[in-house]
Amino acid sequence: MGNLLQIKNGEVVERQRIPQVDFARFFRIMTDFVANNGYIVQFFAYAEEGRTKLMAVVRNSNLFIISTVVDSEFPSLTLTIGTKFHLFEREIAEQYGIRPAGHPWLKMVRYHANVTGKPDVFGNNYRVDIPGKYNYFQVQGESIHEVAVGPVHAGIIEPGHFRFLCSGEEVLHLEIQLGYQHRGIERMLTEVPQQRLPILCEAIAGDTAIGHNLCCCQAIEALACITIDRGASTVRTIALELERIANHLGDLGALSGDVAFHPPAAYFGRMRGEFLNLLLVLCGNRFGKSLIRPGGVSQVMTGEQRDIIKNKIKELRPEIEHVCNLLFSAHTVLARFEYTGTVGRKMADELGMVGYCGRASGLEYDVREFFPTECYADLPANTNKVTNGDVYSRAMVRQEEIMHALTLIEMLLAKEEEPHRRVSLAAHQLAPDSFVVTLNEGWRGEVSHCLLTDSEGKIARYKVKDPSFHNWTGLAMALRNQEISDFPLCNKSFNLSYCGFDL
Repeated sequence: MGNLLQIKNGEVVERQRIPQVDFARFFRIMTDFVANNGYIVQFFAYAEEGRTKLMAVVRNSNLFIISTVVDSEFPSLTLTIGTKFHLFEREIAEQYGIRPAGHPWLKMVRYHANVTGKPDVFGNNYRVDIPGKYNYFQVQGESIHEVAVGPVHAGIIEPGHFRFLCSGEEVLHLEIQLGYQHRGIERMLTEVPQQRLPILCEAIAGDTAIGHNLCCCQAIEALACITIDRGASTVRTIALELERIANHLGDLGALSGDVAFHPPAAYFGRMRGEFLNLLLVLCGNRFGKSLIRPGGVSQVMTGEQRDIIKNKIKELRPEIEHVCNLLFSAHTVLARFEYTGTVGRKMADELGMVGYCGRASGLEYDVREFFPTECYADLPANTNKVTNGDVYSRAMVRQEEIMHALTLIEMLLAKEEEPHRRVSLAAHQLAPDSFVVTLNEGWRGEVSHCLLTDSEGKIARYKVKDPSFHNWTGLAMALRNQEISDFPLCNKSFNLSYCGFDL
């Protein structure tokens, strides 16, 4: 892997050790890597000594890092290498005003205000936070019509615009536009006191508070040379699996509701609440906020709490099995789930899809198996049996992951109790001129945080990636040649994050 530096998940690397090559060499390395079953974990820009650098964190069965320097323009990797780069390049253009020349579809990822009055990298000289100014993709034809949904939705979900280009009821193309509430999370993470970082990271995506905060705390621990005890790792692993179970149960209920099969919808909704309450038992918050902190966990898991979790899982496991059997044995459900919203393995691979969406299309990648953290190296991996890439597969993968997560928690609770201490929020001295990347298998898939520190140990660049960043284009592909009435079902089978994307 010439010029690529192999690293480990959560390993601190001195920035001077990161290979820096000229862009032509960088381009060739990325081309060869992706052609040989390589995937992109992070690809972002940062400023250093008056220059703009691009950094790529890539993976196959190992993690690698490489960087290059660019000027105001660079040849688009998307155009030559493939779709895996397309959103990353658009984000780089947006954040640093650098044009990926030849990018096939260069548009904003998130709406920003252009306050300079001069044309930006997208050719706009107006305030691009005004959505009406953007020209959406068009299909010409006598029978073509457009259906626009959002960005304002009925309910409390974040804004997102879906524009369907249809011929009759058939969807020819779906364009998804997000980023209406751009919050500036990454900028804030470099400006606020260090003690606030876990609190902010818990709010990146509310349903992934454990997943994102775990990445943040692991990165701080690595940079501060903090070792956590085994008991705290056990609590963290249990919390991450409880978050996974609760969300998958909620989505199975929502899928049941979308096909008007209301008894499972009610049962799944109730059971989701049971698992959120187990997070409440652990830390006093139903979404796991305040539990994970740099150095360990904020609460000691007592014997009483262990027994509550054990007994509740013993009670709920047969109920989950029964309701899943009810859902997946109904012919009316199968008629809607099977062969609907299919994303084949080849397409999923080209897009670099992750998590249960990727696994439902036949991609076997799971961070817990490939780059394990906390207790996962000692726990068995999961195997997904239904991988046809349709709504049915995405629903079945969820069922399999729920049952696997229950087993993992029971295994952790069955081990001899290991003492652990409480930790509080505190500032730590971070290694100067260093880099670290952390990955965890959140319930949607690969969550990743990259931190670069300056010569004083302050955070100079904080890059966040939610798994939805990889998968939104997969949803658009799932709708091609489907009936527009299948959109709610396809959308819920992915259930991607608006706010985790809208950093």
